[in-house]
Amino acid sequence: MNAVNQVFGGKVRVRVCGICIENNSILLIKHDNLGELGELWSPPGGGVNFNESIEDALKREFYEETGLEITVNKFLCVNEFHSGNLHAIELFFEVKRQNGSLKTGVDPELNADQQIIKEVKFVTFENLMAIPDKKRHNILQGSVNEEYVLNMKGHFKLWQ
Repeated sequence: MNAVNQVFGGKVRVRVCGICIENNSILLIKHDNLGELGELWSPPGGGVNFNESIEDALKREFYEETGLEITVNKFLCVNEFHSGNLHAIELFFEVKRQNGSLKTGVDPELNADQQIIKEVKFVTFENLMAIPDKKRHNILQGSVNEEYVLNMKGHFKLWQ
C-alpha cells in the first residue's frame, strides 16, 4: 500500500481546493503516484481539520503547497472522488493571490521521502489542453478555458 492510501485511505475526506487564475493561466500542482497514469495535475488544496473553517483550511493548504497567501472568493462546485481505498468530497472555490512567492511546497501529512508534490506552476489553458485527460483532475478534463472554470457549478463525480 502506498503512502497516500496509508495516510488518507479508508475514510471519507473533506477537501477544499482553490482555483487561482492569472493572465489566462491556472495554478496547478503536479503530483506523482496519483491517478491512473501515475501523474495528476490538479488545483492546490487539501483536507479540512477538525475545528478548522473551510476558508482557514483552504488558506493553510494553499500556503503549504504553493507558498502563496490568498483570499477566498466565491464557491464554485463540489466534486466527489472515489477510487479504491480513497474517497473525498472536494469543495472548489475561486481564490486570488494576495502575497507570497510561488514555490513547490509539501504535504505535511507525508514524510520527506514520500512527498508527491513535484511541481507547482501556472499553466496556460492552451498548455493544459495538451496534458492528457487522465493526467488532469476530473473537473479539468475535456475542453476547458477560464470562463468554463470560473463558472463551474453543481456536482462533479469521478467514481472508479
